[in-house]
Amino acid sequence: MPYPAPIVLGTRNRKKRGELEHLLLPRGIDVKMLDDFPKAIEVDESGTTFRDNAILKAAEQAKHLGHWVLGEDSGLSVAALDGAPGVYSARFAGEPSNDQRNNEKLLSALAGIPMERRTAWYTCYICLADPQGQVHVESEGRCYGRIVAEYRGGQGFGYDPLFELPEYHLTFGELGLAVKSIISHRARALRKFLNALDGLKF
Repeated sequence: MPYPAPIVLGTRNRKKRGELEHLLLPRGIDVKMLDDFPKAIEVDESGTTFRDNAILKAAEQAKHLGHWVLGEDSGLSVAALDGAPGVYSARFAGEPSNDQRNNEKLLSALAGIPMERRTAWYTCYICLADPQGQVHVESEGRCYGRIVAEYRGGQGFGYDPLFELPEYHLTFGELGLAVKSIISHRARALRKFLNALDGLKF
């Protein structure tokens, strides 16, 4: 079916963009990056939920660029930390954001917590806004696991080397993109998103 062309990915995170491209391009969707638009703005992620931030990224950028924009926000929540780091996942250890520092802070916060209480989940929220900033499609995906006590695997990004899926006995850092593109929070959200997108007329 025809899709809006192009759809701009409203993120500058290179690895996140790679995961989204991997899932969108096989559908024949014309994907563009913010780097393709020199006048793209930096959207302030001031929302208190993943949905809030995804909508901000999509709607504000879409109005500014005059294109359809896919906004995505995602992060890690840990039960023993009352859902933290949540929407602050990328800057958990403060600015400038750094995966290593974020992971070290997480391990420190969970020091002494037994494995059965280290339940965690990744959340991804995706939405699509038209050039007027109106949101047409929204979806959410989650993936549940637990936080291990040491780094395992060098693939992925963010908290992936610490996020283990018990049914695989492997972290996202060990599983690699092929498996992650099927079972991750982002993959689950995007499947729902594409199903909804297929039901719209453009």
